[in-house]
Amino acid sequence: MKYTSAEAAKLLRKLNEEKDNILTQEGNTREFLAAMGEDIESVRPEYDYAATQKNLEELDGKIRAVKHMINQFNVTTEVPGTGMTIDQVLIRIPQLTAQKKKLSMMQSKLPKQRENAGMFGRSNTVIDYRYANYDIAAAKTDYERVSEELATIQTALDLVNSTAIMEIEL
Repeated sequence: MKYTSAEAAKLLRKLNEEKDNILTQEGNTREFLAAMGEDIESVRPEYDYAATQKNLEELDGKIRAVKHMINQFNVTTEVPGTGMTIDQVLIRIPQLTAQKKKLSMMQSKLPKQRENAGMFGRSNTVIDYRYANYDIAAAKTDYERVSEELATIQTALDLVNSTAIMEIEL
């Protein structure tokens, strides 16, 4: 069947939820308690070991197939305008996010900022100043550039995820 990356991710989530549900049901039915003198058969939950293991193995096979195709798709599909494949973009986005966070803090600093007096056992008579040891305007320019690159890459990835098609055999 043909899927977009977004559809494949939803299919994978559905398969994992189905597996989790079977595992929960198995956990609730594979063992049971009966009081002394109670008719064991009247409290025995329905549980078929062989059928449950077969269902789990089939789901694991489907999950493997979907993950494999997503991985293949990610390493072979280029995100237009980035010069990177999806897997590279998925690495680049957190890098840009961390860089943006750092630059956001750096661009918001004052060139000279008074430190809190009385910290670390110092007396209140000495005034310390913290100085920016970098060009704040350059940090602001870099912040804007990184923000734009991040937005562009995310938009391009969203487009690929919702339009490019992969074939998954289940």
